[in-house]
Amino acid sequence: MPSFRFLLSRRWILFALVVVVLVYATWWLGGWQFRRLHDRKADNQIISTNEHRPVAPVGEVLAPGRDASAQDEWRLVSATGTYDASQTVVIRYRTRDGAQGVDVVVPLVTADGTALLVDRGWVETDPSGANRSDIPDPPTGEVDVTGYVRQNGTGDSTRVSDLSARSISSEAIGPAIGHPVYGGFVALKSEDPAPDTMLAPVELPELDNGPHFFYGLQWWFFGLLAIFGFFYLAYDEWRNGPRGERPVRNQPRPKSRARLQAEAAKRQIEAQKAAQKSTQSARNSTGSP
Repeated sequence: MPSFRFLLSRRWILFALVVVVLVYATWWLGGWQFRRLHDRKADNQIISTNEHRPVAPVGEVLAPGRDASAQDEWRLVSATGTYDASQTVVIRYRTRDGAQGVDVVVPLVTADGTALLVDRGWVETDPSGANRSDIPDPPTGEVDVTGYVRQNGTGDSTRVSDLSARSISSEAIGPAIGHPVYGGFVALKSEDPAPDTMLAPVELPELDNGPHFFYGLQWWFFGLLAIFGFFYLAYDEWRNGPRGERPVRNQPRPKSRARLQAEAAKRQIEAQKAAQKSTQSARNSTGSP
């Protein structure tokens, strides 16, 4: 009876280790996708709740020296002040529907001198932000602003150079514009009075669960497939032996010596008949008896 002792060979032990690593990796990646799904559902719940909360004065939600709370993301706040257009910060390389442009952040200076960073929206222009002539001016005088609370960006992309950056952070923009600022920023929903030229409004997040559930199932399926493949190959070798040592199927059998001699004699007779036929044809064409 066949034995499974071949599983103790070096080849099969290495194969098993590879499968174990592969299964662990797919299990971890599947779990990671499901953790992302859980986080996304939690974020969606916060956004959905905040969308239905009443508009709050900015001072009740944001404060200088600290970032906005994750629990306040996309909550509506209101503020009144005057835009300091001379300190407009351009957020470079923002794309909308394949078009290149920038986001425009303008500080709204409130009555106590604290500025609220307002992302007024997107405009199609040179994505590097070098051409500021395409950026419409904000309303002048006192302006009432309503916007969605957002947390600061992080990393090197927040670094401000020549009043431009790659992402928005009050911690980086505040020192660059020379105003004390509220932590975080707001994405503009409305402003009164309205500007002469409107910018494209900030895009609101989609409250769906994304593809994480199906990605997680796919990774776990790959892990199960690896396990199935290992046991299938082990069963195949247990039943039929190592693949390299199996006889090749449908290979023609070697001919016996007698058969080879018979075929040679047959070819010789056929050659003689062909020669006789050729000689007879030559005689008939020359009229020889």
